[in-house]
This record gives sequence, C-alpha cells and structure tokens, in this order.
Amino acid sequence: MKLDGIAAFVAIAEAGSISEAARRLRLAKSVVSDRLAQLERQLGAKLVHRSTRRLTLTEDGLIFLELASQSLRGLDVAAATLAERRGTLSGPLRLSAPVTLTALHIGPALYPFLRQHPEIDLTIELDDRVVDAQAEGYDGVVRHGPMRDSRLMAWRLARSRRVLVASPDYLEQNGRPGSLEELEAHRGIFYTHRGIADWRFVTEGKAIQVRARPALRVNNGVIMRDAAAAGLGITLLPLFIAGPDIRIGRLQVVDVGAQPEAEFIYVAHPEGRQPSAKLRALAQCLREAFGDPPYWEAGL
Repeated sequence: MKLDGIAAFVAIAEAGSISEAARRLRLAKSVVSDRLAQLERQLGAKLVHRSTRRLTLTEDGLIFLELASQSLRGLDVAAATLAERRGTLSGPLRLSAPVTLTALHIGPALYPFLRQHPEIDLTIELDDRVVDAQAEGYDGVVRHGPMRDSRLMAWRLARSRRVLVASPDYLEQNGRPGSLEELEAHRGIFYTHRGIADWRFVTEGKAIQVRARPALRVNNGVIMRDAAAAGLGITLLPLFIAGPDIRIGRLQVVDVGAQPEAEFIYVAHPEGRQPSAKLRALAQCLREAFGDPPYWEAGL
C-alpha cells in the first residue's frame, strides 16, 4: 500500500471532490483519481461513491478515513519531530487567513520567517468567511474577531481595537452622534460577513446592539474604509485598517460613549489535533511582529 494513495484519499475526503483534492495536492486530477483507484484495488473495498453531482464516502471509506487520517498526522508529527531535532522546520503547512489583514500585516511579517525557514512549504488561502478548519483540511486558521468557536484551540496573537469612523465632510453635514441612540439615526457601512448585527457595544457591563440605516454592505474592509472616506456614512473598523487614515485626518473617530465588543487576532487549530512545530513557530513570529500593544495602534 503506497503512502501517496492514502494521502490522495484523505485529501479527496476532506476536499469533497477529486478536482479540489488535486488542486490542494498540486497534482493532475487524473493522477489523484488513479491513486484512489489503485488504493481501492489494494484494499479490495470501494471507498468512494462517484456521481456527476457529488462525491460521498462509503461505509468502508468512513472507517478507513478515520484511521488513515490519524496515520498521516502521526507521520507528519514524526517528521516534524526529527526536523526539530536537527534544528530545522520543514514540510507543508496550510493556512486560511483574512484577505485585508494578510495583505496589510500578516504577509510582511511572514516574509522574513519564510526566508529563515526555506524548507517550509507554506500555502495561505485568503478568505474572509469563517472556514471549517477540520473539514477543509487546514493546519491552522488566522482569524480576526471574538473568540467563540469551541471546536478550535486558539492562540491569541494581538488585541484588535475597533472604532467608529466617518469622514469630516459626513460629520459636518450630518452631525456627530454622541450616544448609541443618536448613532441609530445615521447611515452605516456594514461588513456583509457579519451584517448589521456587527455593531455591538458594551456599556456599564451590558452588551447593546445598534442598527443604523444601511448605506452600503460589502465584504472587504478596505472598501468600507474608502466608502467612509468618501462620505457615505459611519463604519466600524479595526485600527489595523483605519489607523493610517485617522492619523492624516481622512477619517475621524466617532465617540458614542461605549466601546465596541472586544476582538482579537488569533491563530487556531482543530481541537484534538496536535499542532505542528511549524504552526507554533509561525504563531510566535506573528505575535512578536505585531507587538503588545500592536504597532498599528501607536499614536492613537
């Protein structure tokens, strides 16, 4: 039984299709399909049901997947342990991370790390949605927000302060809200992955949700920043996006007498899965690069 056949099967099961598994493994679809077929012949069992619409695992496939996944993870840990004994970090590492945070801060922090550890084969897939790390085969996910997912083991990298901001022109024309009640009368620019419910504030120990009138809904923080600067309305942004524009006066902070719900930047891995030395080192690299408090809050 060949190891690459087992790896192909596990990738197919996690990806949900041969095409996606081939993309993750960086192999031709025909190669992955042949490896699966050869594994099934060697086992004398059908592992996968194929149809034009979907791919599902057979009962034998479900049983074999659990054991095969454990074996592959064990081999990864063994290889990583030997690499650590040699003082090196090596092998594949697959992460999911937010688009804007990676472009502005994670990428610049990781480039020196990758130069220092050239044997690491890092894949970062940028996606602002909340991915299922276990089901989608990620070694770790970098997230920005409240830490609520109990299925993940999380390491905090940095706090993330968020502030309400608007352009000077908008505030001059529409007034500056000074309370949560006054904020509800204004136009808001909202992040679609969280919706209007994202505007949660804490005052006197109580959580309060504010619903302003939507002016724009969009799934990108940079567009939200630029829309606010263009005078479309008020938006709630982390300082790692809004900080430079606040410093130059393109945006102004709006104080309504309450703090937004606390959020953090963190890296997490699926519960029950032993995190690799590579993931631990990468997390430490980001933690040191961001600082405490994070560098993007300096002067604010």
